[in-house]
Amino acid sequence: MSLLNAIKDKSVKIGVIGLGYVGLPMAVTVAKKGYSVLGFEVSQYAIDHVNAGDNYIGDVADEDLKAVVGAGLLSATADYSRMKEVNIVLIAVPTPLDLYHQPDTTYIEVSTKAMAPHLNKETLIVLESTTYPGTTREIIVPELEKVGLVVGKDVYVAFSPERVDPGNETYKTHNTPKVVGGMTPKCNEVSKLFYESVLDATVCSVSSPEVAEMEKIYENTFRNINIALANEMTVLCDRMGISIWEVVDAAKTKPYGFMAFYPGPGVGGHCIPIDPFYLTWKAREFDFHTRLIELAGEINIAMPEYVVQRAIRILNKKGLAISKAKVLILGAAYKKDIRDMRESPVEGVITQLEAHMADFEIHDPYVDEFHHEKNGKTYKTVALGNVKEYDLVIIVTDHSNVDYQMIADSGVAILDTRNAMKNIKADNIDLM
Repeated sequence: MSLLNAIKDKSVKIGVIGLGYVGLPMAVTVAKKGYSVLGFEVSQYAIDHVNAGDNYIGDVADEDLKAVVGAGLLSATADYSRMKEVNIVLIAVPTPLDLYHQPDTTYIEVSTKAMAPHLNKETLIVLESTTYPGTTREIIVPELEKVGLVVGKDVYVAFSPERVDPGNETYKTHNTPKVVGGMTPKCNEVSKLFYESVLDATVCSVSSPEVAEMEKIYENTFRNINIALANEMTVLCDRMGISIWEVVDAAKTKPYGFMAFYPGPGVGGHCIPIDPFYLTWKAREFDFHTRLIELAGEINIAMPEYVVQRAIRILNKKGLAISKAKVLILGAAYKKDIRDMRESPVEGVITQLEAHMADFEIHDPYVDEFHHEKNGKTYKTVALGNVKEYDLVIIVTDHSNVDYQMIADSGVAILDTRNAMKNIKADNIDLM
């Protein structure tokens, strides 16, 4: 079989390892282009839901999943022996940090070892999981070589970083530009052709997997550092009696040389709070200390503590100790209008409130309950009832479907960490 021709006539079958926030949107995108897709998952929940056409990922349209499953273009399994049915494999498994902020590549290692013995010759393998430079070459390639496959001849290997922005209504998987870095020129040729056949976006080829791996980390480190600058400016502006929000709005009137970044209660999501630590870890191998990156991480990690200190000041002005107050946390998801809880700043805020023995409840219109990754507790959210029952409302996530005017009209003290109430004038609102 000519893989290039099979891609062109869509006779090749695609395997997607991992059907989470990255893998499922990609699987649906590929299937919508007419390719047959087989998803590989360890979660029986995910397998059952995919095979039933029952969506569980916010960035996948329910009707799209039902359509491709109903047409027989997408199914899921836990059986890696079925890898022999496919000739293109996309790996989209988690790459978390361990307790010491070091990359945990276990999911990549396990997936690669599981698939390698069942691969056909002339198969394309693309790692999409965000990770440190060198992962593709140091983890994926050796496992393929152990089963006698020669990269660039028997199989083609590349890295192409995922670019998923949950809740973004403009850029989805299908229309976000893609970067691909192959192990050889032939690997680049095959992977570029494949992505061009399934995406409505440009595909940029770079010279190696390491360039593509570093490119993704650079994207998110750039954002992490600039958010840290906005957060540090917030603390200074607070002391100086200046509104950081007004400062940013004024600065962004400049049509060049400035890009607006905003402060918040912390940095959430799978990428920005995690990716820079991949690089700081890898840099040590080269006797290099990434001072700016690590400092930005320290600033952002400290923001939940700053938020609660601001809350304490507000309550003290009312003659209340935080341990005697009742607090409403408004928002749990890491960003507005989604239910994604990965690395949400609310976890840090909760940790700080509990350390001060505060009585608090949480409301989020998208999240019924969530598991706190750090303390192991599960928290249930409450309906938004009588706001006057609380002494303080802390806006952690600025969901659009919340009646902020009603909350302001309640007269309860409000700490707005997201500028959600920027168009409301009331004396009880404190902007972070």
